[in-house]
Amino acid sequence: MNDGRSHQHAAYGRGPSGGGYDPYDDPYAGDQLAGGRHDRGGPYDGAPVRRRRRRRWPQVLGAVAVVLLLIVVGGYFYLDSRLKRESVLVDYPGRVADTPGTTWLVVGSDSREGLSKDDQKRLATGFAGGRRTDSMMLLHYGQSGTSLISLPRDSYVPIPGRGSNKLNAAFSFGGPKLLVQTVEKATGVHIDHYAEIGFGGFVGVVDAVGGVDICVKDDIKDRKAGLDLKAGCQTLDGGQALGYVRTRKFARADLERVEHQRQFFAALMKKATSPGTMLNPFRSVPLATNATSNFLVDENDHLYDLVRMMFAMKDVSGGNGVTTTVPIGGSGSSAAAGSYITWDKAKASKLFDALKQDQPIPQDVITK
Repeated sequence: MNDGRSHQHAAYGRGPSGGGYDPYDDPYAGDQLAGGRHDRGGPYDGAPVRRRRRRRWPQVLGAVAVVLLLIVVGGYFYLDSRLKRESVLVDYPGRVADTPGTTWLVVGSDSREGLSKDDQKRLATGFAGGRRTDSMMLLHYGQSGTSLISLPRDSYVPIPGRGSNKLNAAFSFGGPKLLVQTVEKATGVHIDHYAEIGFGGFVGVVDAVGGVDICVKDDIKDRKAGLDLKAGCQTLDGGQALGYVRTRKFARADLERVEHQRQFFAALMKKATSPGTMLNPFRSVPLATNATSNFLVDENDHLYDLVRMMFAMKDVSGGNGVTTTVPIGGSGSSAAAGSYITWDKAKASKLFDALKQDQPIPQDVITK
């Protein structure tokens, strides 16, 4: 005799002993994520077992960091390889011994390399070949701070093996090597680094940073330099900047020009090292490629030396250093040199002695 429960089980296709076929049984029951395993042992009987997912973001960040490092390192060596190099700072009998601090000889030449005939006409550079010095400055930095000293190109100094002549004649006679030797002999200061840039490179660097802000004291119009500026603060592009540092259309001629050169170079380096330039790839990349392909340095100088020089120039522009010209004593002329200027020996010696000892320049020898 069957009771009600047996009928109930039978209705579901299962006998009282639990045998038979249940049409509602799920053949895929269990942890489906685990491939259909039916492991029902343990305290969590019947619960799905989930695998822990490994966190991948540390590996991703590590890979990104490695890629960025390779780009930075590779970019540095690529830019460093673009610098033009020449054997400039060589030893010679009687060379000035190493002096404290770091001293650069920074030279602007009138080289037209890289300029087309149309460029030379547009920039009013003339068409002369070769290269001659258009500006010379000593940049010194150390414990005493930063100093930028102009060496007027018409300075009458002894040139080793050539007698006395204008300072820029040393470059014409023997290139940067003889120029460095002449400057070391005349000042007693050891030159540690050399940097030179021509007309074309100068224009390219100024344009790469988007121009440079300069306050012009008076109207300047100089057809020979291709310059026509009104008095006031303004942004100069590469062509205008070149005319500004070249023009001698002043009452004090070259002496006022070297003031403009110091003013502009310091302002240029301030702009080049500003966050607005360094962090903007549309400014920093053209600046890096223009600067490294147009600067000529000594064979032992590298990109990091050039960057340090730029930041030292920035200090001068920011008012944290001294900017001056070698004290002038008088003028003269000779058949070989033409008209020239002479240094005030006592004051010039006082200035250069301070540099040699890495001491602050005395106020009584600082001129414009």
